Amino acid sequence: MPALDLPKIIGHRGACAYAPENTLASIRKAAALGARWVEFDVRLTREGDLVLMHDDDVRRTTNGRGRVLDMSVAELGALDAGAWFGGAFAGERVPTLAETIALLLELGLGANIEIKTAASEARATAKALGHILGAHWPRAAPQPLVSSFEIAALEAVQAVAPHWPRGLLAKELKGDWRGLAERLGAATLNLDHRPLDAAKVALARQTGRPVLCYTVNDAARARQLFAWGVSAVFTDRPDTPLAG
Repeated sequence: MPALDLPKIIGHRGACAYAPENTLASIRKAAALGARWVEFDVRLTREGDLVLMHDDDVRRTTNGRGRVLDMSVAELGALDAGAWFGGAFAGERVPTLAETIALLLELGLGANIEIKTAASEARATAKALGHILGAHWPRAAPQPLVSSFEIAALEAVQAVAPHWPRGLLAKELKGDWRGLAERLGAATLNLDHRPLDAAKVALARQTGRPVLCYTVNDAARARQLFAWGVSAVFTDRPDTPLAG
């Protein structure tokens, strides 16, 4: 598996401090602020497509209500996904993954695609992701990183599309995390920065995997993490000079 061309700064859900999360507007804003990569969340729809959405229910970030899994792409596309953030974003839609990939390629952005799913839909979500990436992501383009907290989702991606690099998402290093990362063939460890100290970062790095930390909006903390050997941080504000 080729090494990932990871930047130090990755826009979290686009640039979600400045635009509604998981929308094309947020991804455009991240690019405008200088981000080379963005992170966003995908969920399975009723007909087996994937759209950008963090929560399992649409009510927090749209003018609708109901589970993403119970809705069609057309129903999701009819929702307003921007007005809750501010009037300037009224009418912003819930994008499909295919639409998002087209924008990433247009802007020259890399991506960390986070799978949001319950274990029961993990395999269907992974199959949909593998199909959409296979159909829309050019072979010549740098590969995106696929991550998830849901182990069943990472297992399913490994089974149905093993060539896409996988990131193990974890709130902290506990249990047999080394064995799990090995079994999943994880390319990266994506960790909550808050429980970390220099010793824990060193322990994670002993596996030979890059350590990525979420969600870091404080420049002093980012500099500390980089000094400990963290490779990249996810941030809501990709214009903040976190890597300086």
